[in-house]
Amino acid sequence: MTLIGAEGVTTLTVYLGRRREQWLVTTAQRRTRQRAAVEEILGRTDQFRTASQIHDDLRHSGSGIGLTTVYRTLQLMAGADQLDSIRTDDGETAYRQCSTGHHHHLVCRSCGRTVEVEGPAMESWTSQIAEAHGFRDVQHNLEIFGVCADCANAVAQPAPSK
Repeated sequence: MTLIGAEGVTTLTVYLGRRREQWLVTTAQRRTRQRAAVEEILGRTDQFRTASQIHDDLRHSGSGIGLTTVYRTLQLMAGADQLDSIRTDDGETAYRQCSTGHHHHLVCRSCGRTVEVEGPAMESWTSQIAEAHGFRDVQHNLEIFGVCADCANAVAQPAPSK
């Protein structure tokens, strides 16, 4: 048995004869100054934020926390289910503090506004599709991207004439 990993999330590797099994094990995470600063930044917004955006916010607030530390902190927090993450159109991972329990997101492509939604019909459909194809222990993530009403109205409003 081997334990490999960083603070918060550890990979537990067990060898059973020739078969190797791996599990992620969540361990207690220390509350560091850096973690507290990242949590504070994320607590101020309901939008998904990339590590670079969070790092910029920290720099503007006078914090000397490095970008590598921000990435590591976000990965640990996401691995411990303290944050949700999505992939942006640029392929970057963005993070957000969310409520507990399974849910989905509506995300505005213009302003980044995010709304948590539940989708009972989606849950039922996912189960039916998985069962029809013989899949078990199914997990899924659903992010719906669009333009929120405020941004759509701002585009639809004619510019004031001079």
